[in-house]
Amino acid sequence: MLQNSGINWWTKYRKNKLAVAGAAYIGLCFLIAVLGYLILPDDSHSSNAMHLEMQLKTPGYTATVVQLDSAENHPNILSRWLNGKSDPGDLFLFSSSGDSATANILMAEERFGSHWHDHTKTRTFFLGSDVFGRDVFSRLLLGTRISLSVGLISVLISLFLGITLGMVAGYFRGWVDNAVMWLINVIWSLPTLLLVIAITFALGKGFWQIFVAVGITMWVELARIVRGQVFSLREREYVQAARMLGFSHVRILFRHILPNLTGPIVVIAAANFASAILLEAGLSFLGLGVQPPFPSWGQMLNENYSYIAFDAVHLALAPGIAIMLLVMSFNFVGNGLRDALDVRMK
Repeated sequence: MLQNSGINWWTKYRKNKLAVAGAAYIGLCFLIAVLGYLILPDDSHSSNAMHLEMQLKTPGYTATVVQLDSAENHPNILSRWLNGKSDPGDLFLFSSSGDSATANILMAEERFGSHWHDHTKTRTFFLGSDVFGRDVFSRLLLGTRISLSVGLISVLISLFLGITLGMVAGYFRGWVDNAVMWLINVIWSLPTLLLVIAITFALGKGFWQIFVAVGITMWVELARIVRGQVFSLREREYVQAARMLGFSHVRILFRHILPNLTGPIVVIAAANFASAILLEAGLSFLGLGVQPPFPSWGQMLNENYSYIAFDAVHLALAPGIAIMLLVMSFNFVGNGLRDALDVRMK
C-alpha cells in the first residue's frame, strides 16, 4: 500500500506557498504552450514574420497594421494551431509616430484603393522587436512550447529507462544488477553536457534529436534511486506473498512494487524537467539544439546577448528571465512534493 494517502500529501503540499506558486506558473506556461499560435500577436509560422522597418523597437511600441487577406493567410483551425499562418508577408506595418513606410502604403492602396484604411488595426510590440523586426513577445511565448515539449519528452524517456532498468536491477540482483550498475557508472562518469553534445553530433541537429539526446542522459540518477528502493521493497511481506501465490515477475514489479515508488519518482521527474529545460537552452545557445527559425529561449539568448551593452538589453533579459522562472518553478514543485511525500515530515 502507498505510504501516504492522497488527501494527506495534498494537504501538506498546499501549505508550501512557493510550491503552489510554482505549480500555478507551470500550469500557465502549459496553457500558453497548448494554445500556441492561437493567442500570439504574430501567428506566422515560428513567429518569424520579419519587417526590417520595425527593427529594434522599444517595448510597448505601437504600430498600425494593414492586414492583407489571402487564402494562405486563413488556414483551418488545426493547421493554424500546429504551424501558424504560412504567409508572414501578409502584414504590412506602419509606425504610429509618423514615420510611415511609403512603399507599403502604395502597395496597400494598389490592393484596396482609397479604402485601405478600413483594413488597418493597431498592434503593440509588448517586448519590442529584434534586429530582424520580429515580435519578441510572440517568440518568447512560442518558446514556451519548445521548452516544455523538450522537457516533457525527455522526462518520459528518462522515466522509461530509469524505472525499467532500476527495477530490473534491484529485483533480480546478481549479474543483471552488475550489468546495469556498470552501465550506470559509465554514463555517470561522463559530463552530462559533453555527453549530450556527443549524442547530438551523432543524431544530427534538430527538434526531435534534442528530445532523444537529453532524454537518454537523464535516467541514471532515477535508476540508482529506484534500484535502492526495490532492494528494500522486494523483501516486504506483500511481495513475498505475491511470489508464494505464483504471480509473475512483471505483475509483482508493476502492480506491487512500482506504486510504492511514486514519491521519489515524481520528485526526480520534476528535477529532471528543470534540468532538461536548462540543457536544451544551453545546447540551443551553442547552436546545437533547436534550429532556426524555431524560437528557442537559448537561441534567443545567443542572438541577442551582444545587446546587453546597448539600449536593447531587454532582448537578452527576456529569454533569460523566462528560463530562470520556469526552472525555478519546477524546483519549487519538486521541493514541495519531496516534503509532502516524506512521511517523516510533520
